[in-house]
Amino acid sequence: MIINNFVPSEKIFGNDNFNINNNANNKTSSIGSFQNVLKDSLDKLNEKQVQADEITNDFVAGNDVEVHEMLLSMEEAKMSMQLAIQVRNKVVEAVQELTRMQL
Repeated sequence: MIINNFVPSEKIFGNDNFNINNNANNKTSSIGSFQNVLKDSLDKLNEKQVQADEITNDFVAGNDVEVHEMLLSMEEAKMSMQLAIQVRNKVVEAVQELTRMQL
């Protein structure tokens, strides 16, 4: 799947990360895999934010930084943050829906 020239990582959508079977050991590993994917994604988000901050500080300090590089890194960090917020909103919405379910 390609969205605006962005190709999501195959490891996110691969079967290895979300193998859910009735076996308790597989459920634990699936939860661990989800946690790893979530942690890795948040780490990448943090790296983008730090990189954008460093490039901006270099630009302000007068170092040799192109304006378009600074703007691109800032926009990439902004879009990554917006994506993380939307994913969080969907997860919160799903949890709220599950709590409203009657058994």
